[in-house]
Amino acid sequence: MPEAPANDTASEYVVVDKSKIALEFIENVTTNADEVQKKVLGEILSRSSHVEYLQRYDLKGRVDRETFKKIIPVITYEDLQPDINRIANGDTSPILCGQPISEFLTSSGTSAGERKIMPTIEEELNRRSLLYSLLMPVMNEYVPGLDKGKGMYFLFIKSEAKTPSGLVARPVLTSYYKSSHFKNRPYDPYTNYTSPNETILCPDSYQSMYSQLLCGLYQNKEVLRVGAVFASGFIRAIRFLEKHWTSLCNDIRNGTIDSQITDPSVREAVLAILKPNPKLADFIQEECSKDSWKGIITRLWPNTKYIDVIVTGTMSQYIPTLNYYSNGLPLVCTMYASSECYFGLNLQPLCDPSEVSYTLIPTMAYFEFLPAHRNNGVSTKPKSLTEKERKELVDLVDVKLGQEYELIVTTYAGLYRYRVGDVLRVTGFKNKAPQFSFVCRKNVVLSIDSDKTDEVELQNAVINAVNHLVPFDSSLVEYTSYADTSTIPGHYVLYWELRHDGTTPIPPSVFEDCCLTMEESLNSVYRQGRVSDKSIGPLEIKIVESGTFDKLMDYAISRGASINQYKTPRCVKFQPIVELMNSRVVESYFSPKCPKWIVGLQQWRNQN
Repeated sequence: MPEAPANDTASEYVVVDKSKIALEFIENVTTNADEVQKKVLGEILSRSSHVEYLQRYDLKGRVDRETFKKIIPVITYEDLQPDINRIANGDTSPILCGQPISEFLTSSGTSAGERKIMPTIEEELNRRSLLYSLLMPVMNEYVPGLDKGKGMYFLFIKSEAKTPSGLVARPVLTSYYKSSHFKNRPYDPYTNYTSPNETILCPDSYQSMYSQLLCGLYQNKEVLRVGAVFASGFIRAIRFLEKHWTSLCNDIRNGTIDSQITDPSVREAVLAILKPNPKLADFIQEECSKDSWKGIITRLWPNTKYIDVIVTGTMSQYIPTLNYYSNGLPLVCTMYASSECYFGLNLQPLCDPSEVSYTLIPTMAYFEFLPAHRNNGVSTKPKSLTEKERKELVDLVDVKLGQEYELIVTTYAGLYRYRVGDVLRVTGFKNKAPQFSFVCRKNVVLSIDSDKTDEVELQNAVINAVNHLVPFDSSLVEYTSYADTSTIPGHYVLYWELRHDGTTPIPPSVFEDCCLTMEESLNSVYRQGRVSDKSIGPLEIKIVESGTFDKLMDYAISRGASINQYKTPRCVKFQPIVELMNSRVVESYFSPKCPKWIVGLQQWRNQN
């Protein structure tokens, strides 16, 4: 992810001074985390003491933590939606926040099938920029010399919508890229990108991708780091290169830009950089013409030191593909953020992806944590909290090592004790501030009967199953799932897109083994349904054509999804999407037998 713009002119002294200040800031706020949190809550409540939402609960201007926790409820988006709708429909009275709502940020989550919209205020851009400004000082501690070259990041905007009130609604990254904080940033060696602003701000995703790749290839020797927001977006850029490298080479050879790039500002910005370079074009053509694209990133951008993408959570399934394309370059996850709030950053950026932890920066919002009791990988917390459960909520400095929590935030923009929906695990501490690994979203992704399978469990099952493909030099490119209840009993369907680099065909028995391994990896409730209750049919794996998940993403974008925030759904339910997936199935395999299951509750039931 890109860093915050600098506020000073470029010089070695300024860069060193800014880095020192940033690191001292992190040290200070994490050392005094509880005092900072008290101050943050006090500021939020004093600024918004007069708003309707807080008056509704008779807070009476009090700003102390004890009163706040006693009388303000823990809420979900559905609880807040009527107030958000009033603002979106033109009510300008202070409903949620003491400062004017400047726009809405669209979340990748949904409510009743619609995208969530989060109110925000102008000041939040400063807070997001602050977090961005901390990233490179931390990174430079581990990879020095990043100011001597450029970053090749694939960044995109999404066209925005207007609410009835006239306020714009757009993804958080679109908001940032279109802000003066990004567009008018002074030169800084740490925020020096191969992509001109015009290519990032181009609303046409094809023209944006093509022009950013063209600029990145032309400046290949200057590139020291590459990235995108999510791992899936970066891999999409590499696949785009696979399809269009001949046109890109032609442009580099002749110093031109393809006629399909029609945006005048993009053409002008790119042609200001591009000069004919036949030698570079020959080099790129030679590399891209080879049978294998293994290590293509380090081959085309030989000075690259790391890949900056999110590979935590469900994005972890892209790790093998990224390793394939990069010859094992470090995969760096720099920060943890959402539309609701920017949270924190990774202070050990070169750690293994499986060990990524984020330190929550106490100035970003007021944080609380609800212990997440999970059974067989399923979060069991109900939507509404009892009084006992409310008392279980703990503050930032009071979380316990190894415990899982659901994140709850109170923000400057008008969210009070809001359940973000993320489950985090405490992995350590930076001074007094805890560090968290991202576990999952709390929502269940698959269910046929009484079984409940979440993202983590499904991901682990897939990881175990794809090991059967390794001897055949084959790997999983992408996957999603579907609870097929058209059969009796219903069964889980996994759609797999594969990359097969070997010469030996994969026997059907291997895919059947994959099916069974997945079932063996799922929880006991699922396996009981398969073995004893017969309420769940054999798991099915459907192999789909190459490019199927690109089609799925294109479909989602055509319906309003943001190319920056898009993540492959781990479960599909919308019938047109199911039909799209089924139309591209080339082979289908079922689990050949029932998984193992040890008799437990069923046996006791029989004894009664």
